[in-house]
Amino acid sequence: MTKSEHLLSRFPTLRRKLKKIRLTNLPTPVREARYRHRDRTQTIWIKEDNLTGYPYGGNKIRKLEYLLQPALEKRKSRVATFGAVGSHHALATALAAQQVGLECTAFLSHQTKVPSIRATLNTHLRIGTEIVRYGGAYHDRISTLRKYLLGRNTWVVPAGGSSWLGTLGFVDAGLELARQIDTKQLPLPERIYVATGTMSTAAGLAIGLALAELPIDIHAVRVSHTSIANPAVLERLIRKTVTMLKSLDSSFPVDIAANTRIILRDEYFGAGYAHSNAIIDAAIATSADQFDLVLESTYTGKAMAAMLDDLDTFDGKTARLLFWNTYYAVPLTEPSEHPLDSAKLPEEFLRYFT
Repeated sequence: MTKSEHLLSRFPTLRRKLKKIRLTNLPTPVREARYRHRDRTQTIWIKEDNLTGYPYGGNKIRKLEYLLQPALEKRKSRVATFGAVGSHHALATALAAQQVGLECTAFLSHQTKVPSIRATLNTHLRIGTEIVRYGGAYHDRISTLRKYLLGRNTWVVPAGGSSWLGTLGFVDAGLELARQIDTKQLPLPERIYVATGTMSTAAGLAIGLALAELPIDIHAVRVSHTSIANPAVLERLIRKTVTMLKSLDSSFPVDIAANTRIILRDEYFGAGYAHSNAIIDAAIATSADQFDLVLESTYTGKAMAAMLDDLDTFDGKTARLLFWNTYYAVPLTEPSEHPLDSAKLPEEFLRYFT
C-alpha cells in the first residue's frame, strides 16, 4: 500500500478493480496555529493540502490520480476538461496530463478578471494545452464539443474533477486525516472548513470520515453558483459514489451515505464566482499575518472567512476547528504582461492581458 491508498487497502476487492496513477506526495501535513483576536487567543489546525504534489499541488491532484488512470488503460491520446479561464482544475489537469504523456484540451469560459489569469493562460500555452473558448447558447456549446472531441481519441474529465471516480481521491483524504488523528498528530476536530465549488472535495471527505466513524461536521463553503453547488447535487454525488463503491465491492457499507455530515454554507458567495469583498480580503490578510498562510479570494479566502467569523462567536469557549487548505500558492513563473503565443489563444481571451 502507498501512503495515498487508504481506501483501496481497506477494501481488497476494490483494490483489484480500481487503479490509480501516482501524482501525489502524501500524506499532507497538519499543523497548529494561533488566532489572536480582541482579547482572546484560540488554537486552530490547518491541513496543508496545498502540498499534494509537484509541479502543481492543491486539491485537484488527488482526484486526477483516479480520473486519468482510465485514459491510460483505454489507450487514449488526449484528455479534455472544463473550467473558467483561471481554473486551477483545468491547469492541474493539463500539467498532470503532460506528466503522463497525454495531450490536453481545455474548454474555458469567461470569469471575473483577476491578475493570476494571465500567468495561468501562459502556462497553458507553454505546455501546449489546446485552449478552446467554451460558452454561449446550448447549440453553440454542442457544436464546440463535436468539433474538438469527435474522432480524437479523447478521455473527458468533468469540471472540477467532480464525478464519483474523482470523489474517491477525497475519500482517501478523509481516511488519511483519520490516520493522522489516530496517531495523535492533531486532536479530533469538531469541524472542518473547506471551500466547495463542484463539491467532490467535500463529498469525498464526508464519505471518508463516515467510513472512519469520526463525528466531524464539514462546513463546505460555497464558491460557485447554486446551479452547480446545492444540497440536491451534493446528495446525488455522495449517493452515486457510495453506490458505485458498493457495486464494485459488496462489503462496502451501504449506510455510509446516510452517515455523512456536511453543512453547506452560502453566506460567503457574495457577488459571484471569483468576486471578493472586505470580509474575504480581511480573512486573507489575517491568514498571511497570523498563520503564515497564502490564500486567494475565489476559494480559500471564503472558507477562511467562514471559520474566522465562527470563531468570533464562541465567546471564549474552546473549539477544535480545522481549515483544509486547497490552494497551491506557489506563483506560476510564466510572464504575464503579454500572451506567449497570441495565435494559440482565443481572441476573446486577449482581454485578460489588458
